[in-house]
Amino acid sequence: MTDITRRGALALGAGAAATLAGCGSKILTYDGPEITRVVVQKAERRMFLINGSTALRVVPVQLGFTAHGPKQFEGDGRTPEGRYHIDRRNPNSAFYLSVGIDYPNMRDRAFAASMGRRPGGDIFIHGWGDRKRDASHDWTAGCVAVTNDQMREVYAMVRNGTPVDIYA
Repeated sequence: MTDITRRGALALGAGAAATLAGCGSKILTYDGPEITRVVVQKAERRMFLINGSTALRVVPVQLGFTAHGPKQFEGDGRTPEGRYHIDRRNPNSAFYLSVGIDYPNMRDRAFAASMGRRPGGDIFIHGWGDRKRDASHDWTAGCVAVTNDQMREVYAMVRNGTPVDIYA
């Protein structure tokens, strides 16, 4: 991960930005390199949009209001940790735009069931919506949040099926 972090500082920001286009719509088009993986580093509050081993975008993120530890149960305010995938898109999200993460997976459901609890669900990468936010505070119910402008790029760049690795 250190290599990706280092490369992220030298991300292809200017070149990749030139390939994003939109005519006033909140939905952008993207014709740059494929995003082969999304990595969220919770401790660093950073999300990396990666092609191969190169971070094309590094975006600051906000997390669940109880960010420490992996999501285990419905309502715990934590962001999941582990390997997931983008599994849906919502152009009409209450939080501007959003892409869904396939939490809970079988392991998450089994753990919650073993504790007699529900794992929760509806975990997304999404924008801030219409509210003003303090970028220094986590506030989601377990999602990964970025500014609306950043979410426009994320929405354009990632595809359904893209792996999402979320690390502590």
